[in-house]
Amino acid sequence: MSIDVRLLLIEDNHADADLTQEALDGGRIAIQLRHALDGVEALDLLRRSGEDAYRPDLILLDLNLPRMDGHQFLTQLRLDPQLKPIPVVVLTSSEAPKDVARSYQLGANCYVAKPMDLSAFQSIVKAVESFWFGIVRLPPSQHA
Repeated sequence: MSIDVRLLLIEDNHADADLTQEALDGGRIAIQLRHALDGVEALDLLRRSGEDAYRPDLILLDLNLPRMDGHQFLTQLRLDPQLKPIPVVVLTSSEAPKDVARSYQLGANCYVAKPMDLSAFQSIVKAVESFWFGIVRLPPSQHA
């Protein structure tokens, strides 16, 4: 049985975005991945309406982004009643306790530090996929 889910990746590093896509490809879960380079682009995508509307089941968010960083994005997301229910996994290179604490204070559902090792990174992405799309009960889908 194939599960179809939508995932928004907010990541300015193209190599990390490609590695994330690669790790998600070929699994039992059919993931429609959209990619935004920063919080401004992501909010623009999320706030569209009509045929252009995009509501992911989960957001993977880097913190260190241009224009609008991950913490600013989380603040804006959680202030919007339509977007507030979307779960957010912070997937970032920062292991700073202040970044972890602030992310949770702003409404992140999970905080994962990106490992530097390629196979460890792919394992982390697979574990996030397995947990969020295999174990967790997500809010009802807002897409057709």
